Amino acid sequence: MADGTGVLILGDATGGELGSTTAELLAAGQRVAGDLGEELSVALLGDTVDAAAQQAIAHGAQKVYAVNSPLLANYNVDISLAALESLVNEVAPRVILVARTNEGRELAPRLAFRLGVGLAQDCLEVSVDPGEKRLLANRPVYGGNAIAVVSCDQNPQIAAVRPKAYEPTQADASRQGEVVSFPVELDASVAKTQVVDTVIEEAEGVKLEDATIVVSGGRGLGGPEPFAHLEELAKIMGGTVGASRAAVDSGWVPSSYQVGLTGKTITPDLYITVAISGASQHMAGCSGAKVIVAINKDAEANIFKEARYGVVGDWETVLPALTAAVKELSEG
Repeated sequence: MADGTGVLILGDATGGELGSTTAELLAAGQRVAGDLGEELSVALLGDTVDAAAQQAIAHGAQKVYAVNSPLLANYNVDISLAALESLVNEVAPRVILVARTNEGRELAPRLAFRLGVGLAQDCLEVSVDPGEKRLLANRPVYGGNAIAVVSCDQNPQIAAVRPKAYEPTQADASRQGEVVSFPVELDASVAKTQVVDTVIEEAEGVKLEDATIVVSGGRGLGGPEPFAHLEELAKIMGGTVGASRAAVDSGWVPSSYQVGLTGKTITPDLYITVAISGASQHMAGCSGAKVIVAINKDAEANIFKEARYGVVGDWETVLPALTAAVKELSEG
């Protein structure tokens, strides 16, 4: 596939609606396609993607490939991979952008292997070398302590972009685009795994990755009980609670709370950390926060290098005082 053209985004149409990460990718894709002077398209897989296709156009897609099949109603990596491989071989894009979600982490490397090309993982930014028309991708290395600029030397050039790296494009219902139905012949036997049960985790309030205010706790809290105090502060402020990997690995809170390189990427207006040291792996997931406030008894903790405001002290003293002050202000 030496001569590819255009930018193809692997979109998300969960529940028939366009996923937020697809809107983010469209923001990245518009810049790349614009610099290349080529078409921006989106691939949507599912059993009913018509509504999502129109939403993708409203967010800036010039063309949407609607890959409809009953076998794509529920996500399965092997069936989705077969459908994508068929589409990519037919469309022959120059660049493919994938969101580094749970599904993207599975699909992107498998698709790259099938196509015999490389993959730029966990990208924070993508751009174009105008002379060579090569995709340039900024990605963290050495645990997030440095940023490397990498490029792929074969088409299609594939990059997995970290969620929240781009602001979603604004929807404009007046935008015009083309929806192309792409039939695929899929065989259920290609699936090496099957879902035997689905457990829906009940959640209240705003999602962690969408929250404008997040209060996170770390190993220094000493156990699960203190997270009730974090919940109290977050509730007063209209935010939600997160955690470091150490707290999750200790079993104090569910994995859905985890912020960091192997957890969720968040970009809140305000991020309050309590007893979190600020390791680079954690900061990789919250570096997009507009304001970071740190509470830690270790004055040498790395978190203070990243925070705009910091309090050196025991959380058992500082947190109740902060909660009381915020409560008083909110009631006033």
